[in-house]
Amino acid sequence: MRMFFKGNRSLHPLLPQNYNFGKRRDTFRKTLALLTERKATTLLETGTARAGLKNCKSDGASTIVFGKWARENDAYLYSVDIDSIALKQAEIEIKNYNLSGHVHLKASDSIAFLKLFDQKVDFLYLDSFDYDKKDRSIQRKSQEHHLAEFKAIESRLHQGSIVLIDDHKLPGGGKGKLAIEYMTQKGWEIVMEEYQVLLSQKIIRL
Repeated sequence: MRMFFKGNRSLHPLLPQNYNFGKRRDTFRKTLALLTERKATTLLETGTARAGLKNCKSDGASTIVFGKWARENDAYLYSVDIDSIALKQAEIEIKNYNLSGHVHLKASDSIAFLKLFDQKVDFLYLDSFDYDKKDRSIQRKSQEHHLAEFKAIESRLHQGSIVLIDDHKLPGGGKGKLAIEYMTQKGWEIVMEEYQVLLSQKIIRL
């Protein structure tokens, strides 16, 4: 199992120590450890991080984080986003970090993409449909969208799958409120709950 640098909010040694992942660092670190423990090969992300590692503290830089892990562990990351301009920006960053062989970007509505995805999914990261801290209508739409995403791919998840949902501890319950309620009723368990929430059907203690 990889050891991680504990002196700051980095994901060293996966990424250099000078990159600060702030409030996402601990859940990212736990997720990466589980991916390694469970020998994950198929990773799926909704909501592509477009700025590479430039905004790692503010937006998480998830596409680079999981793409880098995929490259080092002979795995593959599929990332879907409805914004084609954002995807073009992300493609540049993916090439900059030599991740093209392990990351596939898709311009599509995420729910439509997930419904057609035909592989078993070891890891699902939900971070689409921007959330608003004040507008309850947008909050609800975001929560409904993330629940619909989960339901669209649910049949492709398995006993060892893990799910990470971003923007959790926010007013109104965060992006994953409805999805988490649904998942826990279905037997999923919360592994870690911070700014992000990490869930698993079968918890492996590290």
